[in-house]
Amino acid sequence: MTDVILPKSVSVFREGYGLGRFKADALAGLTVAIVALPLSMAIAIASGVTPDRGLYTAIIGGFLVSLLGGSRHQIGGPAGAFIVLVSTTVATHGVDGLLLATAMAGLMLIACGLLRLGDYIKFIPYPVTVGFTAGIAVIIFASQIGELLGLTFPGGEPGPLADKLGAIVAALPAFSPSAAAIAALTITLILVLRHLRPTWPGLLIAVIAASLAAALLQLPVATIGSKFGGIPSGLPLPSLPSITPELALAVLPDAIAFALLGAIESLLSAVVADGMTGRRHRSNTELLAQGVANIGSALFGGICVTGTIARTATNVRAGATSPVSGMLHAAFLLAFMLVAAPLAAYIPLAALAGVLAVVSWNMVEKSAIAALVRSSRGETLILAVTFLLVVFRDLTEGIVVGFSLAALQFIHHMSKNIRVTAEGPEKPLDATDTATVTYRLDGAFFFGAVAAAGAVLDRIGDDHRNLVLDCTGIRFVDTSGVNLLASVIRKAVRHGVQVYVVTERSELRTMLLHQEVPEEGVHFVRTLAEARDDLAHGAPCGKA
Repeated sequence: MTDVILPKSVSVFREGYGLGRFKADALAGLTVAIVALPLSMAIAIASGVTPDRGLYTAIIGGFLVSLLGGSRHQIGGPAGAFIVLVSTTVATHGVDGLLLATAMAGLMLIACGLLRLGDYIKFIPYPVTVGFTAGIAVIIFASQIGELLGLTFPGGEPGPLADKLGAIVAALPAFSPSAAAIAALTITLILVLRHLRPTWPGLLIAVIAASLAAALLQLPVATIGSKFGGIPSGLPLPSLPSITPELALAVLPDAIAFALLGAIESLLSAVVADGMTGRRHRSNTELLAQGVANIGSALFGGICVTGTIARTATNVRAGATSPVSGMLHAAFLLAFMLVAAPLAAYIPLAALAGVLAVVSWNMVEKSAIAALVRSSRGETLILAVTFLLVVFRDLTEGIVVGFSLAALQFIHHMSKNIRVTAEGPEKPLDATDTATVTYRLDGAFFFGAVAAAGAVLDRIGDDHRNLVLDCTGIRFVDTSGVNLLASVIRKAVRHGVQVYVVTERSELRTMLLHQEVPEEGVHFVRTLAEARDDLAHGAPCGKA
């Protein structure tokens, strides 16, 4: 294994790791664990599984992500972005199908890391990431309205947003003032503490306060204990998920979606950590770690693992210096589970719904949306289409369509930047000589620019003796661009015109020769001065 995919934990210990750094990492790990404790359970419940599975994910997955990952500060665990996908998979294929899809996604992520695809996956356009994150936030909040208001759905809560909203309206007569009060208390405490005491663990304090209020006032609200029977006081033994060819084929689309979203989310989180610390993550190593973490999570009954932006940012702000903080965060979560598991039974579901309501609000990048709307109509369209498809259709479809629109916009933009500028005529010999015409080519000559450039080059007349194509300004060329240049050269040579191709790029010359440009009448030179000197002396200085 080369340093390109070497875990950052190995690099840290190679540098030298002392007691001072351990103390800083321990404090950061404890801080993140306090944040992750209620959040992991809330995400699991919203995903349609029991809260203990969220803790298994954060403990096993979080430890492996930090141990094997390519970022010094990445925190792995269950993420709100997966709620929609996980809940849909559980509803369709059951928990066994979810565990198998998670493990399969892990294998796919390992393959992506080994194939060095991390360098490409992170090239997701910014409007697409902003749009799908906002769409996920809307879906998460909509999924929590029932718990926020204490509603019950006799036929089960529908998945699609439109159906869900209709079911919520129909269930409003069962509105629970107690549940709504607990949710409001949780949200209020989180927001107040964030403003007045930003360094305090607001999520945990709010959940504890809401739990105490519900217990002391004996409010009739659903709790983890009443719905799930509490959580166990330890990790289960690892076991393989149910594997059959039929089930594997059925969950394959879900596994692909898990892998795609996990790769995007984890690399985005790593980029955020880089921006906060000035460090640089190893994207392929990160994908390998995410793959191993997802397989490990599935073996212990957990759900999908990815890098979590909010917890990673908390880790950085808390003073973490290495991946040890992430490993300690997992250890602290395990300790909380061993010691305080019985107390989790008293946590109201409305309080966890309040936590997710705040999380969904924070997921929407309001300033980024405003900046995109002000700056570009094209990127606003990409943002809107991605958002609407994620909310009303499918997360993967939203990403694919948004990426495709962004690619088309990029091609259109680059095709407009191509320039073909006439710099002639020149008369290098005497007044009786036919003029030499020079064309300077600038920009990226690729398939998207062929039509615009060809419209200019095709107008080159045949009433000149020499044609100089100054290609020094070409930044990129593909086979479509080379084919256009070759066709112009062949046309000129057929009419007896001497063609001078000015380029310092040997690959352009090779590509043109592969297009079977004539050997006679075509001269390759490195500079425009060489071409002019050749013309002035009447003897070719370049050879075809």
